[in-house]
Amino acid sequence: MGESIIYIRHIELLGFEKRFFPSQHYVYMFLVKWQDLSEKVVYRKFTEIYEFHKVLKEMFPIESGEINTENRIIPHLSSPKWFDSQRATENRQNTLSEYFSALINLPRKISRCVHVLDFFKVRPEDLNPTTANHPKKPETFLMPYDSKKIATDITGPIILQTYRVIADYEKNSSTEMAMKVGDIVDVVEKSESGWWFCQQKNKRGWVPAAYLEPMDSPDEAEEQEPNYAGELHVVRKGYTAAQEDEISLKEGETIEVIHKLLDGWWVVRKDEITGYYPSMYLQKVGEENMTENNQLRNKAAPPRRSSISNIKSIHKQSRKQISQETYRRNSVKYMQSRKKLKNKFLGKTNIIEEKNENDEPKPAIPPRPSKDLLLIRCSESTKKKIQ
Repeated sequence: MGESIIYIRHIELLGFEKRFFPSQHYVYMFLVKWQDLSEKVVYRKFTEIYEFHKVLKEMFPIESGEINTENRIIPHLSSPKWFDSQRATENRQNTLSEYFSALINLPRKISRCVHVLDFFKVRPEDLNPTTANHPKKPETFLMPYDSKKIATDITGPIILQTYRVIADYEKNSSTEMAMKVGDIVDVVEKSESGWWFCQQKNKRGWVPAAYLEPMDSPDEAEEQEPNYAGELHVVRKGYTAAQEDEISLKEGETIEVIHKLLDGWWVVRKDEITGYYPSMYLQKVGEENMTENNQLRNKAAPPRRSSISNIKSIHKQSRKQISQETYRRNSVKYMQSRKKLKNKFLGKTNIIEEKNENDEPKPAIPPRPSKDLLLIRCSESTKKKIQ
């Protein structure tokens, strides 16, 4: 029976929000990934988290070390302060991240117990926060990607980046969010896969980045520049090209990533061929497989920008495009081959020039007169004078 329960496979702390209604307080944002591949964002106060922790210890006294401290496997969690300041909320993030990471890896009787599952189930206030109609918007503080960074490195306070929807999008799963052209959404998390986690009033879900444009900079200035030297990646899932400028690859092949684009379609190079490939099917050489990344095998690649019809941009500017020929001509291998060809050509030119110099006739130098000839000439001149 326990195996049939939909359990939690991953809990990620995204950051926290500073809210102003009904009074100023802080709530932590968690991205909860369930066994059925659904992903939900929930908000919890630290006081709630600590009460959850206390009940968990009561349910499992042996594993919490109440009987023998040597048997404790449930992680520790400090009690809340009477007044939670912003600094205390920031400093507690790494602790909470480590706490829930350890909790979800405990034996199943703990990590999959009803108490844990119920605590992270989506509540009505998660879908429709009471702050939605409040004039002062919550301030969002996001966790740094590197969990080893200290609290002073946390980005904040920030307001989530706002994007505008440029075409209608119908969701294909319960984890996605439907959008209409002209909608304004806030981006909570940007994934290199091309799927971004967004929120709009009481709606939240994953949307293709290709359907969004920044309100401030239409030229996508945040996109990386091409790296023509290439970065080695391994293909984790094969894909057959559907468009002319895409590339077909098989699982296990090693390729070079030239250009990482925000829509999740990267320009890659295999030998002398370049083309677009879904980034979610690639893994950087040397990196370990992550459990959540393995789930991408069951998810479709996001749509490409070029495949979206009826794009209505408020900026009336087309996104900067780089042709495949440009990628090819700037590739390291192409530049090296051109250099070798040039050097070979210059070498032949030098040989020809040297040959021409050797073959060119030199001006004749009159022979030096001999001693006898000089005497004869001298005697002839003397004879003329006598005569």
